[in-house]
Amino acid sequence: MSNSTLMRTVACAAFAVALAGCEGSNGTNGANGLDGTNGADGAPALVTQTEIGTGTACTFGGLQVDSGTDANRNGALESSEIDSTNYLCEDGFWLQLLHFADVDGNEATALDTVDEFSALVDGFRNDATYGLDTVVVSSGDNVIPGPRWFAAENDTVRTLTGSNEPGHVDHLWMNAFGVVASALGNHELDQGPGEFSDALSTESRNGVVFPGTRFPYLAANVDFSGDADLAQRIGVDGDDARRMGGQVAGSAIVRVRNEFVGLVGAATPQLPNITTTGALTVEGSTTAIEQLAAAIQPQIDALTATGIDKIILLSHMQQISIERALAQALTDVDIIVAGGSNTRMGDSTDTLFPGDAAFAEPYPFSTTDANGGTTLIVNVDGDYKYLGRLVVAFDDAGQIIPGSLDEAVNGAWASTAENVTQAGGLPMEAVVASRDAVQGVIFDQFENVVGHTDVFLEGRRGVVRTQETNLGNLTADSMVAYAENCTELTNVIALKNGGGIRAEIGNAVTTGTTTDLFPPFNDGLNADAGDVSEGHFRGTLRFDNGLVVLDVTGSELKALLEHAVAQTEPGATPGRFPQVGGIAFGFDPALAPGARVTDLWVDTDADNTPDTALFTGGSAQPAASDTFQLVTLNFLANGGDDYPFDMLSAPNRRQIYSGVGFGDPDTAPTGTPDFPVLTACDFGLQSGFSYTGGEQDALAEFFLMNYPDAATPFNVAETAPADDRRIQDLSVINTFIAP
Repeated sequence: MSNSTLMRTVACAAFAVALAGCEGSNGTNGANGLDGTNGADGAPALVTQTEIGTGTACTFGGLQVDSGTDANRNGALESSEIDSTNYLCEDGFWLQLLHFADVDGNEATALDTVDEFSALVDGFRNDATYGLDTVVVSSGDNVIPGPRWFAAENDTVRTLTGSNEPGHVDHLWMNAFGVVASALGNHELDQGPGEFSDALSTESRNGVVFPGTRFPYLAANVDFSGDADLAQRIGVDGDDARRMGGQVAGSAIVRVRNEFVGLVGAATPQLPNITTTGALTVEGSTTAIEQLAAAIQPQIDALTATGIDKIILLSHMQQISIERALAQALTDVDIIVAGGSNTRMGDSTDTLFPGDAAFAEPYPFSTTDANGGTTLIVNVDGDYKYLGRLVVAFDDAGQIIPGSLDEAVNGAWASTAENVTQAGGLPMEAVVASRDAVQGVIFDQFENVVGHTDVFLEGRRGVVRTQETNLGNLTADSMVAYAENCTELTNVIALKNGGGIRAEIGNAVTTGTTTDLFPPFNDGLNADAGDVSEGHFRGTLRFDNGLVVLDVTGSELKALLEHAVAQTEPGATPGRFPQVGGIAFGFDPALAPGARVTDLWVDTDADNTPDTALFTGGSAQPAASDTFQLVTLNFLANGGDDYPFDMLSAPNRRQIYSGVGFGDPDTAPTGTPDFPVLTACDFGLQSGFSYTGGEQDALAEFFLMNYPDAATPFNVAETAPADDRRIQDLSVINTFIAP
């Protein structure tokens, strides 16, 4: 059918039934076309057909059929003469894309909502209109070391899953959702490529078989061949995703009705700096988008060369600004499912998940690719709080039809009972049963109380990665106290990354447009409101990194802090952003990276209060050349988040833990003369769930010692950025306030 608009008059005889009032001959008013005496001719009835294009009343184009009476006898129907309009529409290709990502934040939320989430998936997969057009995908970070990950080893859980492999519970859920492919996120590799490979594997215990992942992980810019375990899982690029269970590859295809859709994966090039990649090779750069695009485009081209004209990129770039830039550098990508940034997209018809204040961006975001074609970018917030739903039509050339987008259908569907009712789905039995088992294990941890807080402890991603928070201060102070208890140490300062704090401790309740923050409710637990526990600490300090002490000069400390705030900008949530103890500094995000820290003070008398200026107004003070003992995380000391600890002139690295801690490569020579282990650091208060020298143990013992119960609670409330004093954002405070 051509794109021209064609109107033609259809002969009356061809529409004998519809056009009973065709012009009579010499009849009285032409009634029924019967002959009459001396009657005026009746007005002719006409039918016109108009060819209409895509995105109108017919999504894929078709015919508009108008019927009426040609009262003025000019051989055409005027708008006032039309009695009825019907449409004969062409069939076309519809896609219902269901997507999620980033189940790596609040453990309690993820477990509480996964049943409603599964019901939304069930409802939309069985939708009468779009159910058969469904593709379910993830854009990564489906698993993360922590309570949920390790609960798989418990007998109660493995009785249901048939496995005691960490990660298998999450993958059992994804299998139930019908996921066909996932991008590779950074947290999939947190325990190393070997553990990730095990998380994809089949397993059989207790007479129950776990089939492994029934979908592949995709990353076009990652070479998996260097790792012995993952090399055995490399699939064929462009193969049918439903035949690629337990495999890794760059791309796959999936059949939707009678057509194939291409799926390409992309991982953040920052993988070597933020997780454990081992012998994997990662291509691209987040600062050189063309280079990153060049690593991804060949997989897209290989799919289009086979005739596939609908391409979805599953991308885990951690900052949605990178996906936006990438969209404009690639060609032939129709949809990008972003991941890692927890961008809360939504439209005007969407309902917020309880406790969420607002949607950050519209759903979907529309842009153009390098050739000017339409590319849609979608993302939803994580932890199973939202299921993304994009229903979109494509024309015969495989191009998106923008007019097919409907806000009433598309958007972020919050995992709430009301939305489940609207979707018409039911919670998936396998998901609920295994979730209940995992929660049973974790509830025991939440009933192991180690302290009390009267205030909400701020660890939410958008806050702890952008400003000083009370939870950041607490964890840094616990590191200082733990290190200063070591026999060999006296005065210590602390630096850690906000990205290592994975969740808040407390409850956020939204009423209308107001969100109130409370200490943990602990509903349903054998614990009082405000009690903090093993479960909280396992959830928020998920990685339980080991503590390391290094010698740094004042100038070297400034260089580390410059790195910490170098990526700070509106809308960004960089994991490297610092939380500190015994340190106060000011930075101006409007200045060039590397020259943002203007003022820096440190504690020198072991009271954890900064008292000595190292830099003021950008100028070094005499103490800038002095040496200080800095306690940090082994993850950072080993170069994680690109921290430049390798530039220290005389680091004198000492460990507070023995053996290999999380954050160390498997071959780390800990405990050797190169990295001596400090002695008598543990307070001996028997927190019991973390190893000596782990950050969870430091925080637990700090609470047991200082805030053990409701009679002596932690009560320092979170402050607004204008009132922060350890980390002073000079775009808010204007002038640094010295301690």
